[in-house]
Amino acid sequence: MGAPLPEGLILHPDGCPRCGWAGLDPLYVAYHDTEWGVPEHDGRALYEKLILDGFQAGLSWITILRRREGFRAAFDGFAPEVIARYTEADVARLMGDTRIIRNRAKILGTIAGAKAWLRIEESGPGFSRFLWDVCDGRPIQADPRSRADIATETEVSRRIAKALKAEGFSFCGPVIVYAFMQAVGMVNDHLTGCHRHAACAALGPA
Repeated sequence: MGAPLPEGLILHPDGCPRCGWAGLDPLYVAYHDTEWGVPEHDGRALYEKLILDGFQAGLSWITILRRREGFRAAFDGFAPEVIARYTEADVARLMGDTRIIRNRAKILGTIAGAKAWLRIEESGPGFSRFLWDVCDGRPIQADPRSRADIATETEVSRRIAKALKAEGFSFCGPVIVYAFMQAVGMVNDHLTGCHRHAACAALGPA
């Protein structure tokens, strides 16, 4: 028998060691292998992920992942220019939509975030640069060896959270922002023994 895997890794039937949080759910494994930790520089996609991370607060990510297509349909593909024009009728529609997490404060936060996104796009370098410039435009290589090495928030996530709140975003505290940073590849928190760690580390600036 080989040496035991570091805490936080699991060996899958295909022979690949993966971050243990992905479990064996095919949807979660696919997300781990193809999205999580891959640098995302598209401003609209970053808005979507930030909003979904806000909806996740108090829930597991797999709950949101299973509903992601429903969220996209309900929120017009997460097009900020459309969401920014939502009215109280849209809020009522969304509160009755079983495809999403029906939380009025988070729905209102999504609309406020869309308006903030548009202001950032129109008045500066754009939402992607607004976020990525905080870490100099390149992923932070955390190189965690075990789950105990992974932070829940950092000085960078606190700076981004403060900047987002100042612009009008909500549900974006430093812990939520750090989870967002992990997901969109602003920080590479795949464990060093995970088969995706080196692949994501090789992905540099846009």
